[in-house]
Amino acid sequence: MGARVCVIGAGSSGIAACQVLQERGVEFDCIEAGSEVGGNWRYLNDNGMSSSYKSLHINTSREIMEYKSFPMNDRYPTYPNHVQIAHYFDAFVDHFGFRDRIQFRTEVVQVAPGADGGWDVTIRGRDDAGTTVRHYEAVLVANGHHWDARLPEPRFPGSDTFTGMQTHSHHYKTFEGYEDKRVLVLGIGNSACDIAVETSKVAERTFLAMRRGAHVLPKYIFGIPTDHLTTSPFARAPFFWMRRLSFQLLLRLSRGKVTKYGLPEPDHRLLSAHPTISDDLLTRLGHGDITVKPNIERLDGGKVHFVDGSVEAIDVIVYCTGYKITFPFLDESLLAAHDNEISLYHRVVDPAHPGLYFVGLVQPLGAIMPLAEAQSAWVADLLEGTATLPSDREMRKEIAAYHQSVVKRYVASKRHTIQVDFLEYFAELKKERAAARNRRGQSRALGAVKVPASQ
Repeated sequence: MGARVCVIGAGSSGIAACQVLQERGVEFDCIEAGSEVGGNWRYLNDNGMSSSYKSLHINTSREIMEYKSFPMNDRYPTYPNHVQIAHYFDAFVDHFGFRDRIQFRTEVVQVAPGADGGWDVTIRGRDDAGTTVRHYEAVLVANGHHWDARLPEPRFPGSDTFTGMQTHSHHYKTFEGYEDKRVLVLGIGNSACDIAVETSKVAERTFLAMRRGAHVLPKYIFGIPTDHLTTSPFARAPFFWMRRLSFQLLLRLSRGKVTKYGLPEPDHRLLSAHPTISDDLLTRLGHGDITVKPNIERLDGGKVHFVDGSVEAIDVIVYCTGYKITFPFLDESLLAAHDNEISLYHRVVDPAHPGLYFVGLVQPLGAIMPLAEAQSAWVADLLEGTATLPSDREMRKEIAAYHQSVVKRYVASKRHTIQVDFLEYFAELKKERAAARNRRGQSRALGAVKVPASQ
């Protein structure tokens, strides 16, 4: 009998799904475009989709990031680098022994509904031109959402006239080539801060431009890894406003106001946008090594005009403007994430297409890996038949409520369409798994009831 399930991608979420499926005895194939596991965390991954740069370290501590089924080596530092994380993923796959279930250097060309149910998956080896179609009962999409670079939309006026280099953070690997240049980094997310800090050490001048201010969190607060607060009593406060206030007080005491470092006042409250985590940015700002600028107005030859009327000569612009959520193997008429919004029940299940699941398609205030494990466990319940989904109406009601909550809490941005809170989402999945098993039990009970014949 062939494999029942196809897992697309052997990155951090894909291998989590593989481990759970193997543990449950569910036959699967995993298709990976690169030559190794690790996806985005594999520096210079030959699948061409990794966004890692040479100096990259994780922004979530290893205790929060590690898989629950396979703790990270406690000899690792609190915030390991990408090389250590890639080794950890290798050890994870080898420990559970499913490397031979991963088909490397193979691309998924198309995923389409089968004529008699299930899914037809067309694959193509990168070393040959031929394609093969395989049929599966279910497909778990784990292709990641940090690989399809999104440039500013619309483009800035004068972009075609700019005489310097324009690139996206996705393509940034090292500071080589930025020496003695006048560098402009656009954005205030984690990658923007890392790149601005790094280039400021070798460039003639580094500017950091942004549309809006941000709350910059240190990696440690009073010697404690900041993300440990996401699993601390602060994160378990019964009301969101209490959690927000607690974090605000801790930040104010440990760091002060970001305006003291030259950054603009954020136009949103803490936890109303995905946080920016950097220990080095505020120091480099305080040293005068990075100059803060507002958003770009237009480009003109070798100059950049900013919305405050200032003008700077610039050699390189690095756009740190996020990523598009895309699925090149799914026809847009089947499913598409317009403006990065996608309608999934509890961020996993597509109500319109049974057997199509998404793993790791969340942006947590915390780490994705343990959440991907929890998502995979729920999907495995559904595949085993020990759990069932609610009605289409109920699923769409939950989806609508989620979208409304995101709009209410977060600033309008394409980077917040899949946002979740670490602990709350864990609890959400746990609750849904219990409800799904209960629905299955009720369904079996009703099926076992015999209706007496009428007399």
